[in-house]
Amino acid sequence: MTTSPSIPTVKLLIGGEFVESTTEQWRDIVNPATQEVLARVPFATADEIDRAVANAKDAFRTWRKTPIGARSRVFLKYQQLIRENMKELAAILTAEQGKTLADAEGDVFRGLEVVEHAAGIGNLQLGELANNVASGVDTYTLLQPLGVCAGITPFNFPAMIPLWMFPMAIATGNTFVLKPSEQDPMVTMRLAELALEAGVPPGVLNVVHGGADAVNAICDHPDIKAVSFVGSTRVGTHVYNRASQAGKRVQCMMGAKNHAIVLPDAHKEQTLNNLAGAAFGAAGQRCMALSVVILVGEAQAWIPDLVAKAQTLKVNAGVEAGTDVGPLVSCAALDRVSGLIERGVQEGARLELDGRNPSVAGYENGNFVGPTLFSGVTPEMSIYREEIFGPVLCIMTAATLDDAIALINANPNGNGTALFTRSGAAARHFQEEIDVGQVGINVPIPVPVPMFSFTGSRASKLGDLGPYGKQVVQFYTQTKTITERWFDENEVGGPVNTTINLK
Repeated sequence: MTTSPSIPTVKLLIGGEFVESTTEQWRDIVNPATQEVLARVPFATADEIDRAVANAKDAFRTWRKTPIGARSRVFLKYQQLIRENMKELAAILTAEQGKTLADAEGDVFRGLEVVEHAAGIGNLQLGELANNVASGVDTYTLLQPLGVCAGITPFNFPAMIPLWMFPMAIATGNTFVLKPSEQDPMVTMRLAELALEAGVPPGVLNVVHGGADAVNAICDHPDIKAVSFVGSTRVGTHVYNRASQAGKRVQCMMGAKNHAIVLPDAHKEQTLNNLAGAAFGAAGQRCMALSVVILVGEAQAWIPDLVAKAQTLKVNAGVEAGTDVGPLVSCAALDRVSGLIERGVQEGARLELDGRNPSVAGYENGNFVGPTLFSGVTPEMSIYREEIFGPVLCIMTAATLDDAIALINANPNGNGTALFTRSGAAARHFQEEIDVGQVGINVPIPVPVPMFSFTGSRASKLGDLGPYGKQVVQFYTQTKTITERWFDENEVGGPVNTTINLK
């Protein structure tokens, strides 16, 4: 299809220039609250993807030798520009993705924290040295960049996840090809503009758009050395297998079914607030959203209180003041979430609060689902087995903390979990016994700050290194170990050492 001249088009970023795609395949970017077409995004041709990779490969020759202080200063400038343009970035994100403006600013800010971390690359990319490992012999390591790296990012965090990826890759001396979600790429492109303004040289950062064909091209391309992915388990497993078979380093952060355990001694009001925010914020479209709460013992009496708390949340367009829950990203997402709610009813769960078809004045065509709660949920039900990715909270019960832990550990996913309690002993027992990557104690969404690494586990993660923190420096670099000895000019040579024994 061809694009209408009245609707703007999203460009590709290749070799430092924003260029119009020559593709014949385009997709509308739709405001999920109004169904207004905001722009059209191209599905880049194979030749355009090849050109992006070729430019990145060419730029790597000089960027890898750029002094580490110069790389650091680019990201000092970049974080300043992101701060100065925070309101604009949040407004773009809200229009195309649907989040509230406050949540959109949070999306940008959590990415900004990684940019700030990237500015400290001088301390992060240090090697190691051991003096005199043998007589007159030293050994040291260098953390050197890989080459062209690539990232594939999801729709639910169109600012944060790209900022998890390309700043750390570029700061460590690599060049990058980014494929953002085709559903909401506009804020990503604005971040790319600011990156060039901050001083990222031409070809060091490139952006292409597309769907499955673009993903496969990235996985297969012989000049791409590493691939980072965040998204669904289905696509992530495909990316991991395909890119790994092509000889690349791969990290895939994938699906989740995050549980919270509530003990009877938990601070009631704070816990209810945290559960509601973590379950229904961002319309439940977070990989770290709490989608299951397990009420233990006497806390099972809290169900009416949790329903009452959910009923206080306001459903509206993200741009409207006081909004707590915005629209889902697309009509397809609306249909999927509504269908899963109906399956929950059919499979015997008790629908405590039905958020389907809310009345939102002025936004009658929006993709809205209000807070929805089920009780009586069992592990066999679809609403428990599948990642709903909507504002739906499943309530389960357990007699003891150990029973609740066993339930969580039996789930194939291990992205995030939380415990609400006032007992230090219970908290320590929980953190020791739970088999989940990110653990919160009275913290509902325990996403670590960038000094640490995102550490999802089991079916929520493929690859052994996280997408930021110290681990990502390892992911984007290769360790070169050097063992050296120097001889004085007048030193007399010894006998031939056939055992290569350094003494």
